[in-house]
Amino acid sequence: MPQMFREEFAFRLKKRSRLGIGWQMREHTRFQTMTRAKYHAADILLWLLKSRQRPAARQAGSADFHKDVPIPAKQREVRFSDFESVARLKERGGLAKDSRENWCRLWKQNPALAVGKSQLSMGWVLETAQGIVGYQGNVPLLYQFGGRTLVAATAAGLVIEPAYRARCIVLLASFYRQRDVDLFVTTHTSASAASQLKALRAKALAQHDYDKVLFWVLDAHQFSKALAAKFGLGSGMAAVGTLGSPVLRADALRRGPRSRRTNRFGVREIEVKDIGDEFEALWQRKLTETPRLFADRSPASLRWHFTLPGSSSTVAVLCCHRFERLVGYAIVLHTIDRETGMRRSMLADILVEQDDPSVTETLLEAVYSNAVASGDYLFEVIGLPRHIRQILMRWNPYVRKYPTDPLIYKTADEALVRILADENAWYASPFDGDATLMP
Repeated sequence: MPQMFREEFAFRLKKRSRLGIGWQMREHTRFQTMTRAKYHAADILLWLLKSRQRPAARQAGSADFHKDVPIPAKQREVRFSDFESVARLKERGGLAKDSRENWCRLWKQNPALAVGKSQLSMGWVLETAQGIVGYQGNVPLLYQFGGRTLVAATAAGLVIEPAYRARCIVLLASFYRQRDVDLFVTTHTSASAASQLKALRAKALAQHDYDKVLFWVLDAHQFSKALAAKFGLGSGMAAVGTLGSPVLRADALRRGPRSRRTNRFGVREIEVKDIGDEFEALWQRKLTETPRLFADRSPASLRWHFTLPGSSSTVAVLCCHRFERLVGYAIVLHTIDRETGMRRSMLADILVEQDDPSVTETLLEAVYSNAVASGDYLFEVIGLPRHIRQILMRWNPYVRKYPTDPLIYKTADEALVRILADENAWYASPFDGDATLMP
């Protein structure tokens, strides 16, 4: 056992000897594990990331919520004047900071508003005499399937003070009671909310591996430091992280794309605002292929979706051309964790004409290169159809399981129910729901 661990173990053993042999054995086992971590620190760091457990500091942060016996709360629809109260509630609940500009984007500038038969609700709140204690946002979206335009609703920003958690299912039921909605989509919710959604007869996406997140470590040293900060690790485990980064770096070098075809078809980067006519042409050609359920990817919807007011995230749009015609694009979302400084890239969307594997792989390699060039510590891929994931699996990614079903849906259309039971009927990705829609 290394000297620093041996001394700390002896000190703890002397201090707590009165607790008995059981405690001593547990402590001895723990410090043996820390010793082995010198050689397996990379495994420990990756296990922490996979576990998705919150550090104690974050858990304590929720103590600001009221824990007294709840006073009566009434439910009503959200109004624009609720912004400040909802923003404070979301902040207490640990959600990302929102802005008035984003509320205008979601409920005034939304392209789906011009298509729906009726004006959909902005969402619902639980309100007491002291203020708002629960919130469920509701964002209208458009989908396309077999030449048919579907009006969808996605649940966004669910947050409820602990004393009122029993009322969560009431908010969710209101979401599903909406009229003139063809499809309800909820993404990346908590395990408890997911179970309540299923109690309301919603279903998880049929794709069996959709809950497996693929990721690559791009900067092992910075990744280790950010992960240690995320989990509030003490000096001992921080040292393990320092020891682990060279091991992790060596392991990470074995992962990622082996070839570089980025310039094979001519890949270039544009800004979100420059998404225009050639994207519309690609989108219309895509809709004539095998019928699948697509979230609307018209230029107006793409620009609206990836313009995130008040967000520190940045977006890169990568375009692939063949003979001067756009044959595919990929969109990368770059984020920085406000607490740990973790720089993360996510493949937010990818669309390729006829699912051409050469174009797809070219774009995926360009996305990976973009993440590296941006100085990100981590590159993640969540969801996407099987043919895209098969290419990525050849890059030997790390894999972690999402703690719950990443996409849950419901429809009252019996024909659509039967169709969507087949995973091949979907083109599901982080573009669906609110996974990349919110700041």
